[in-house]
Amino acid sequence: MRKIISFLVVLFMVPSMMQAQESNLGNWILLFGNKKFADKFNWHHEVQYRNYNAAGDLEQLLLRTGIGYNVADNANLLLGYGFIRSENYTSPDDKAIVNEHRIYQQFITKQKLGRVSLQHRYRFEQRFVEDVFRMRFRYFLGMNVSLWKDESTPREVYFSMYDEVFLNSKREVFDRNRLYGGFGYRLNANLRFEAGYMNQFLANGNRDQVNLVCFFSW
Repeated sequence: MRKIISFLVVLFMVPSMMQAQESNLGNWILLFGNKKFADKFNWHHEVQYRNYNAAGDLEQLLLRTGIGYNVADNANLLLGYGFIRSENYTSPDDKAIVNEHRIYQQFITKQKLGRVSLQHRYRFEQRFVEDVFRMRFRYFLGMNVSLWKDESTPREVYFSMYDEVFLNSKREVFDRNRLYGGFGYRLNANLRFEAGYMNQFLANGNRDQVNLVCFFSW
């Protein structure tokens, strides 16, 4: 238990330790929120602050929200909108700013198998990237494995991993694949934290990211 907590602390300190040096290791800080209202409806919202070098060199700011409906106890259908500001390097010293408006639909199903929780997410995106319209399909398979749990409270330490593939509707069909692994701590029924490593496999290479994540609901 102590080793797991120590590992989480080290991962959360990585961006600060790397601030004074150049690095190809990116850093994503992610905040996911969920608000249940009415009987079966929920409001999803998230902020993602993505850096090139784990030290504040902005790569992308993503703001996403949506309204979901529970079609079953373990299934949610959601319609949402996202705004994405990207700062892409055109040379070692210059960036080009690209703004994107995105409409998306997604369907999530969940399964529980003992200590293992599975999640399938199917997402279809309509992307308005400046003056260009694009469409993309994404499939996400996530797994959480409980490593330690306080039986008298919701507190829990778990291992998390996922794989997500992105497919375009035309031209180059393969867009990217994200593979992630990390550890999480559930503080209570409404709040949990994760820290982990993600590799993005792109059509022309790959990138590494340290992910620091907070999930909350109320």
